[in-house]
Amino acid sequence: MDYTVLGRTGVLVSELCFGTMTFGNEADENESARMFARCRDAGINFFDCANNYGNGRAEEILGQLIATCRDEIVITTKVTHRTGKDINAIGSSRRHIMIEIEKSLQRLGTDRIDLYFIHQFDDLTPIDETLRVLDDLVRQGKVLYIGASNWAAWQVAKALGISANEGLARFECIEPMYNLIKRQAEVELFPLALSENIGVIVYSPLAAGLLSGKFSGGQSHKTGRIVERDLYAKRYSDPAYYDIAERFYHYAKERNINPVTLAIAWVKTHPAVTVPIIGARNVEQLSASLDAADLDLTADMRQEISNLSVQPANATDRLEENIDTSFRLRNG
Repeated sequence: MDYTVLGRTGVLVSELCFGTMTFGNEADENESARMFARCRDAGINFFDCANNYGNGRAEEILGQLIATCRDEIVITTKVTHRTGKDINAIGSSRRHIMIEIEKSLQRLGTDRIDLYFIHQFDDLTPIDETLRVLDDLVRQGKVLYIGASNWAAWQVAKALGISANEGLARFECIEPMYNLIKRQAEVELFPLALSENIGVIVYSPLAAGLLSGKFSGGQSHKTGRIVERDLYAKRYSDPAYYDIAERFYHYAKERNINPVTLAIAWVKTHPAVTVPIIGARNVEQLSASLDAADLDLTADMRQEISNLSVQPANATDRLEENIDTSFRLRNG
């Protein structure tokens, strides 16, 4: 396992991050412990969580597992999504964040969160309100670094400007969705991250299992997020997505590479991506994902795989200016 620096924090994280969304859900305590041990044996020191995963159960399980190695582990958790029936048990307000940080610290059994994410943009709460409470948590030592998940580039850029102007802790990491099918992050989020030296950890590298190969060749499955949860079924409902997955499956098969391994390796090789987040329901499912750490794609292979899907439109319609800076050198 290789390690890389997370943005400008100076913190070294493993080139794969394990996402704990299945802890307390599809994976019980024993299976979660087995996966955690397998990840540690592989050299992973980076674990992603959220306060709403399993209604808080994922944080509890992760907290138990890191108890004997806390200082060797980099953990994330998140706030914003609904955590209860109360009308205010949601959002990025000072009130909600101050309540939820204490719950997360208790469940995780730790005195600090290494990386605390705002899970989703909250258009009812001003960005400066959210940044100020996050800055307070950093100053208190309860949070070391802050980040944003599922934010648009303009929202992140606006937050960076406010942080710089007000002298507040800034977002040091973003967590967008990214895979061969969903490539919107390439348009503005990734260039922003490269420009501002922001860490990037990306989730759903397998497109909710669509790129795993189990739906190829007309196969149907009774398990998996796409068939079990309406959110994922809707997210990947376009028939064109299945065509991309089919082409990708055959590309991997022709080269005798597990499509799970190849899909994660493709994500990992984007220059803006610091670390992809992998996940699994059991140890057996985990192995192919871990193999991505040892698969080095050539530039040609990455381009060949990219050509299997649709490149998202550029951020501007001036395509000639998106290539290089030669427009500055032309006369007239």
